[in-house]
Amino acid sequence: MKIATYAGLLLVTVVAWVALLRSPMGADDMAGMQMVMTPTVVDAAAYVGAWGVMMAAMMLPSALPMIGLYAATQSSVASRRARAAAIVGFAATYLTLWAASGLPIYFASLALMAVRPTALAYITAGVLIGAGLFQASPLKQVCLRHCRSPLGFLMGHWRGGWRGGLAMGWAHACYCLGCCWALMVVLVVAGAMGLPWVLLIACVVAAEKLLPGGEWIARATGVALVLLGVAVALYPGLPIRR
Repeated sequence: MKIATYAGLLLVTVVAWVALLRSPMGADDMAGMQMVMTPTVVDAAAYVGAWGVMMAAMMLPSALPMIGLYAATQSSVASRRARAAAIVGFAATYLTLWAASGLPIYFASLALMAVRPTALAYITAGVLIGAGLFQASPLKQVCLRHCRSPLGFLMGHWRGGWRGGLAMGWAHACYCLGCCWALMVVLVVAGAMGLPWVLLIACVVAAEKLLPGGEWIARATGVALVLLGVAVALYPGLPIRR
């Protein structure tokens, strides 16, 4: 079951990255969807769907150890259907919460489209500095510790059955969102969701969660973001947005 889980998640990740590479995102476009100033349900749903694909591509690689370990804990469950339901519930809840985070991002993106370029540069500078400071905050470190320790998370949040899988997937997604939300805001405001920024932030997220010394990687990233924010504030024409 663990091998099947890894294979399934890797397949989803590959498909999501292929979708991103085939439909690059720009400042006024996400996955081929031209945004308009007046929000509509259809546009919001399309945006959230595209955002969900991007989150699957970016977040699943760093979530594989957690979901894989959870799958391994289900080996003692007699029913294959019950095992599958719990694992799918965990992974689906994780991805659903990340996709749902695209809704406030959608409205924020619409608001940014109405901002003049000069003001947008200073907003971008503020976002970069704020995100950099968050990288060294206690909240970031708490959430990152939960993300970096799959065994500790499972021991502290264990729930049995498929309902338990849903609850644990939700809890893990909340910690992951708490850990990475500032980087996603940088992706939208500073990078305008351009593919180079998607790749860069995906690598940063994976390094924070998977490599030794991830806490220090987060702090170093924070310093880099603050410095970049100061540079944008001093030189508003700095071309960091796609």
